[in-house]
Amino acid sequence: MKSSEERWLLDLRASARGDSRAYDLLRSLTDEVGPRFSGTPGEAAAVQWALEAMRRAGLANVRTEAAPTVLWSRGDERGGVAERVELLSPRRERLVATALGSSVGTVGGAVEAQVVEATSMEEIDRLGRARLEGKILYLHHVMPRLRDGTGYNAGGWARTAGASRAAKHGAVGFVIRSIATHSLRIAHTGILHYDGDAPKIPAAALSPPDGDLLHRLLADGGRVRLAMELGCRPLHAGESFNVLGEIPGTDLADQIVLFGAHLDSWDVGRGAVDDGAGCVMALEVARMIGALPKRPRRTLRIALFANEELGAGGGRAYAEAHAGEASRHYAAMEADQSDGAPWALRVPEHRRDSPASKRLAALLAPLHLELDPGPARGGVDVGPLHARGVPFVDLRQDATRYFDLQHSANDVLENVVREELDAATGAFATTVALLLHMDESLR
Repeated sequence: MKSSEERWLLDLRASARGDSRAYDLLRSLTDEVGPRFSGTPGEAAAVQWALEAMRRAGLANVRTEAAPTVLWSRGDERGGVAERVELLSPRRERLVATALGSSVGTVGGAVEAQVVEATSMEEIDRLGRARLEGKILYLHHVMPRLRDGTGYNAGGWARTAGASRAAKHGAVGFVIRSIATHSLRIAHTGILHYDGDAPKIPAAALSPPDGDLLHRLLADGGRVRLAMELGCRPLHAGESFNVLGEIPGTDLADQIVLFGAHLDSWDVGRGAVDDGAGCVMALEVARMIGALPKRPRRTLRIALFANEELGAGGGRAYAEAHAGEASRHYAAMEADQSDGAPWALRVPEHRRDSPASKRLAALLAPLHLELDPGPARGGVDVGPLHARGVPFVDLRQDATRYFDLQHSANDVLENVVREELDAATGAFATTVALLLHMDESLR
């Protein structure tokens, strides 16, 4: 990249700070559309919103692509929402809880049982059927607050797999301390997956203080009983839609740089943090690059994916629909940690010492981005492209406060900082612009 091109990269970064429309777009998405849970009217409205936003941003080839998905409802068959987790002994108190996504509901009223605690998946197995049969398993996992967000790896696995692990040993219910980094009385939902060889039992997340209460009561040796009543239920298979648009390239137009985020959100908040911020950054990156006097060499494709939260159907559908052009993808990246400041760059592991990676790192150095030694992993949405040989580039965002908000009722516009969103938009815009113009290969 020549020095003249480096100068317009600086102009692009300055534009993101001074002329970004990301926050106003996010306000439109969260205020006018609101929650965007798969299969709901909110999701359908979001698809129409995204199509119009792409057209206003000047993208070409704006379209939808079908993404089959499994649907789930938090409410009961009568349309109500029954979510009750109540401490019965040693005293009575209604606890703050929310059903985990894909959980079955309780049948014929509440499940009432003694509580047994485990602090890890391995401990569930050590407790075994002798301790867990007929009981409600409480999994006490405290997620650490880390800039890189890696505490979510173990926490997310515990939430996803814990119910089936407990059910294999005879448990009749599963509750987990919310996978979150705060101590507020707010519960965080999230997906679970049932194993085919285990009974399906109702599963919910407790607010961190309510989980801590159970932990203390059980540590004191008392007999703790809970009642669980969940009205949730799986629904028929449905169809969602990915929304795509492009900025066509010039001499390397046949090569694609894919930049995406997920359009859907959980139903408990308004999806500003997860992942409305990523969606509006993607839209703004495309608008700003399209407005530059110098057109990109490669084609920029923006993808707002469906159904990330409840099974990643959008990412899989994209990988299948575009399998024939996988070799045309120069690189893929996504944004899914709100307005967190990017602090590190990751590239394909086998290309870390390549001229392309070194050049990319050198040009991004003014943004205080360090070249991280770990391999780029993409994310949930672009992840299915890995098997098809598509190189990933990651900007690691600061996740220090992200997990205070994700998957909760506090996922709202007020918890996104305009200045930080603009700065993150500038970092992504600069990185994407470099990928669109570099001579060197990342494969």
